[in-house]
Amino acid sequence: MRKDGRGAPDIIGVSVGIMKKLRLASLAAGLAAAASFLSVAPAQAQDLPNAAARQTQAAASNGQTVDTIAAVVNDGVITQRELDERVGLISRRLQQQNAPIPPSDQLRQQVLNQMVLERIQLQRAKEDNITVDDAAVQKTLERLAAANNLPLDVYRSKIEAQGVPWSTFERDARTELILSRLREKEVDSKVTVSDAEVANYIASQRGPNVGLTSDLHLEHILVKVPANATESDIVAAEQKAQGILKQATSGDTKFEKLAKSDSQAADASKGGDMGFQSTSQLAPELVKAAATLRPGEVNPDLIRTADGFEIMRLVERRAGQGAASSDSTHLTQTHVRHILLRVGDNMSEPAARQKLLEIKREISEGGDFAKFARTYSQDGSASQGGDLGWISPGETVPEFERAMNSLQDGQISEPVRSEYGYHLIQVLGRREAEGSVAQQMDLARQAIGQRKAEQAYADWLRELRDTAYIDVKVGKPSLQ
Repeated sequence: MRKDGRGAPDIIGVSVGIMKKLRLASLAAGLAAAASFLSVAPAQAQDLPNAAARQTQAAASNGQTVDTIAAVVNDGVITQRELDERVGLISRRLQQQNAPIPPSDQLRQQVLNQMVLERIQLQRAKEDNITVDDAAVQKTLERLAAANNLPLDVYRSKIEAQGVPWSTFERDARTELILSRLREKEVDSKVTVSDAEVANYIASQRGPNVGLTSDLHLEHILVKVPANATESDIVAAEQKAQGILKQATSGDTKFEKLAKSDSQAADASKGGDMGFQSTSQLAPELVKAAATLRPGEVNPDLIRTADGFEIMRLVERRAGQGAASSDSTHLTQTHVRHILLRVGDNMSEPAARQKLLEIKREISEGGDFAKFARTYSQDGSASQGGDLGWISPGETVPEFERAMNSLQDGQISEPVRSEYGYHLIQVLGRREAEGSVAQQMDLARQAIGQRKAEQAYADWLRELRDTAYIDVKVGKPSLQ
């Protein structure tokens, strides 16, 4: 459904990220990345009030069971009970997905690292007076349920059946909303993209090699170099990377095994497998190195990037996918139609869903989609049989676009909830289009802005970490 003047509510913009985190599966995927931002507290923080001691003494004086302190974070603490709960949730989720579970000590350290980073940000959000009310949390939960095509009560039951208490799920939803608003205030709102950057980007996409680009399937091993590393730190990291490179090029040890044991990248558990990516999504240094390699070869030299030293293996090349690349100025347009039932005084959510399911069944039995749209749809497109014409990326609300993009030609969706009500969506076809100049500029600006925001966010987190007092009580993280 095309956006009207109102656009999509702010809450939708963070729903995808929240959905990923609140499923807990992606928490494990981000553990290694989170670890790189944390370190043991600096010695100069000795004058900081001992919050852990104060809280422990208060609990003991009240006759309460004293919970062990896992880590002190500025003037707050993370308790052993909180850590145990998070580790348990993630372990159960990984088991349910038949995903590999790191050794218990490693998993525990990684989860604690993540919790410390989260706590630092929440403390900063409190300083910035960033809050989220109950109504915003409830609306987010409803949208998450709708994105899974489930009523909220059924969605809650499924979450609890996976071993996640609903109170924990609600708390994490609130946390993710707060962190999203904090990032928007401290980072995203400060990122600017100039017209010159947009013009240069579009020019680069139209250069002499346009249409001849390849998507690259790479595997890599990263030895991190912190932004504030000393010269000795850099030398040590380079020496370590050289040792790994020697093993990788000798053929004595499989690249995947080396990545799992030595890489400090977030994808280490997957053997450093980056999958297919367009060259515009990869670091330029990796693209340049891959240009001289044959499939299966390991680059003979270390590759220095903004993150550290990379050892890279080219797995495979394929022809560029054009619009499949999120950075491409080409567009995949979708011809789509829908039937909309609005939810309100005359139509409850269950009734709307049930009616659309009945309509879908009748269409599958030979009914005419356009006829049903003209009869039942409560959208302006009803008179055209629900036909919305050719839709470009970004022209629909996120829930509608996600469902539309997941459909094959001719396929009809399950009822999809958006801010407008419930939709039954059918894709009629797809085509490639270069798009208007304005569309190309918008896509370029989004691509550049996203890249700059991600880098700015990583830098901001490091700065936040560097100024924080962190005292880990249950063992030291595996940080280098």
